[in-house]
Amino acid sequence: MSAFSPASTSTQAGMGELPEILAGRYRIERLLGAGGMGAVYRARDLLREQFDDPDPCIAVKVLSEVLCESPDASSLLYSEFALTRRLRHDNVVRLHTFEVDTDCQRAFITMELMRGPTLDKLLCERPLGLPWSEVHEIALPLLDALAYAHSRGVLHGDLKPSNVMLSDDGVRLFDFGLGQAEKGVLPGLPHLSRNRFNAWTPAYAAPELLEGEPMTFSADVFAVACVIYELAGGRHPFRRLPSDEVCEERPLVKLRAPKNLPKRCWPVLRRALAFEVSQRTVTVAELREVLGGRSFFELRHWFRAHRR
Repeated sequence: MSAFSPASTSTQAGMGELPEILAGRYRIERLLGAGGMGAVYRARDLLREQFDDPDPCIAVKVLSEVLCESPDASSLLYSEFALTRRLRHDNVVRLHTFEVDTDCQRAFITMELMRGPTLDKLLCERPLGLPWSEVHEIALPLLDALAYAHSRGVLHGDLKPSNVMLSDDGVRLFDFGLGQAEKGVLPGLPHLSRNRFNAWTPAYAAPELLEGEPMTFSADVFAVACVIYELAGGRHPFRRLPSDEVCEERPLVKLRAPKNLPKRCWPVLRRALAFEVSQRTVTVAELREVLGGRSFFELRHWFRAHRR
């Protein structure tokens, strides 16, 4: 059988019948990870392999079988592709193509194959938190990636430890499946309602998202602040909730600074964790500057210059 000849279908970890070879080119090898909206597989690009590419392996993302039944399923996946393609940053996953297998009618995205653990696995291995030097090495590139996305008018929408990878090439932010473009950015892109997919992760979703309010940059601020708090303290700042609980059942508690966070950073991180949007008066860029270690006078000058 030729490498490009049709292959029989096989069941792939709850994803239904998925061809062994997608679009006559990508041979599915194994499942890398799955969530409520889709799954990512390791695959071999047979065309690259035919031309003796030393590293023909890529990652392929497809939507879940349930979402595939939705009339705008392909638009949802293309929206993620268009948003992420807009971002060219060393700490954001690199996407290659958006394609459709005409035989099985499944849309998919091809992307770089990232090698390394996701942040949630690291947190499980380090239940007491990381020393500041390690938090610093992870938090700064993560904030750089998110600040860059915001500067390009892109909201991530689902930032959590399992969507951050510590790859061989550095920190990578990925999975913009719940993301949106700021009004006026990518005007031709369909604005799909993410609320109906009920896919927010309660532990990291800003309270206003769980209450059905529109997504904003401030929601990303809340999520990344939760991640940084967890890195420095070894635990989530708030009680974790089962996925079926609503935001108002999460108790308001008096937060204490995580033990491995420098005191100078706590006031800004605490504001980023505010439940009320009106009190969450900090941007990702400002949070990055504070954690980056600038002095008070440098920060005051920077804030004034960027608020003009």
